[in-house]
Amino acid sequence: MTLDLWLLVGAAIVIAAIASVRLAHRTGLPSLLIFLGFGLALGPSGFGIPFESPQLAQQIGLSALAVILAEGGLTTNWSHVRRSVPMALVMATVGVTVSIVTVALLVQWFLGVDGTTALIFGAVLASTDAAAVFSVLRRLPLPPRLAGVLEAESGFNDAPTVIAVVLLSGSSHSQATLGTFLVETSVELIIGAAVGLAVGPTGAYALRRVALPASGLYPIAVLALTFVSYGGAVLLHGSGFLAVYLTALILGNSRLPHRAATRGFAEGSAWLAQIGLFVMLGMLADVDEMPSAIVPGLITGTILVLVARPLSVMVSSALSWALRLGWVNWRDQAFLSWAGLRGAIPIVLATIPWAAGVEGSKDLFNQVFVIVIVFTLLQGPTLPFAARVLGVAAPGEAHDLAVESAPLEELKADLLQVKVPVGSRLHGVEIFELRLPAGAQVTLVVRDGKSFVPASTTRVRADDQLLVVTTAACREQVERRLRAVSRSGKLAGWYGERGLE
Repeated sequence: MTLDLWLLVGAAIVIAAIASVRLAHRTGLPSLLIFLGFGLALGPSGFGIPFESPQLAQQIGLSALAVILAEGGLTTNWSHVRRSVPMALVMATVGVTVSIVTVALLVQWFLGVDGTTALIFGAVLASTDAAAVFSVLRRLPLPPRLAGVLEAESGFNDAPTVIAVVLLSGSSHSQATLGTFLVETSVELIIGAAVGLAVGPTGAYALRRVALPASGLYPIAVLALTFVSYGGAVLLHGSGFLAVYLTALILGNSRLPHRAATRGFAEGSAWLAQIGLFVMLGMLADVDEMPSAIVPGLITGTILVLVARPLSVMVSSALSWALRLGWVNWRDQAFLSWAGLRGAIPIVLATIPWAAGVEGSKDLFNQVFVIVIVFTLLQGPTLPFAARVLGVAAPGEAHDLAVESAPLEELKADLLQVKVPVGSRLHGVEIFELRLPAGAQVTLVVRDGKSFVPASTTRVRADDQLLVVTTAACREQVERRLRAVSRSGKLAGWYGERGLE
């Protein structure tokens, strides 16, 4: 194929993928399955475009995951996840270890594979997928602490799982002891964290003080800084994924010029990375080999979802409570267990042992492919139902509105949208009774499809949408106050409700 034809085919695929996102959004079907379908249609089992290089797939896949993690960090609100980080770190380390060991032991028992292959299988499947979590869970109205645990965990747990898979797939893994494995993993994580914590603040400081000649250069500079962090950490034999996530998290929560444009650029780059990644992985898969992988894949997936993930959540929660880092009740634990979505990351990680020539790795790749398709299809669309059944949904939570507005940026202000759900104690409260801090104001109310500027005595009704402008300094206080009134009414403070959870 000529370059022009490749460009035409590539552009057509991207446009078709973008159009399919709308269908995925309406049906609740994770878009990654549609993108994988495009890849399968283009590959050897479809139009016959050859792609049989696990080495190339591994390199492209890891680069695409870095872009996705960068977008996740740039769009994560630190004030929402801050209190959840200790629990998320425990789940990303201890929880990952519990998941790896549990899957390895049970897979070895039920499928009769050797110990090394079983450990690789457990490591490949241990990480939740950042793209799947960010795209699905951010549409769910969850309490800040629960949503924060899921988002932070998906950002942090890629690093230890990638390290584990690479070490287990290496030629010297048979000589490595558990102590050596833990030391190498710890060193890589420490180096990655150090690089991320160095590049992030330095980059934010520089961008605030360097006047670039065009606004479009700021988003490019921010994304480039995340890859400086990634590449620097890898060259120092550290975790590039941890470095890129921490750098992006710092930059995304710094007051930088043109933040809205930067966020939009990062989201567009992440979507392009997701489309390319999933289509490539679909092309790498061979449909003719999938039938033999269905039964072992379903067995392993069931072990992962119903045993390993819940056990890792319970152990992590118990350890967090013992260390006084926080605690989640059984309802939250059940939702955390079901919301451990797997997506492209396990498939990309499965290319590492395949590229390294590990025996049986092609079968492992096929089984992981089956697991991702079946269990993403099962878990993704049922998350809203699970949240309602478990009683963890919080439909009255405020969330960001992406508004390209220079005045808001100059004033260091944010625009929040609050939908008043049926049953909320906000119903009947007058605007002045919200007692928002001085730096915040309800500027518009949308009711029955019509908008109006409220007076101080305007009563809030169920199904109203409130637009609140707040300075960055008091945003967290505004969200806590709205949360408290939604639960306990205008006398929330009298009842001791502070809206902290």
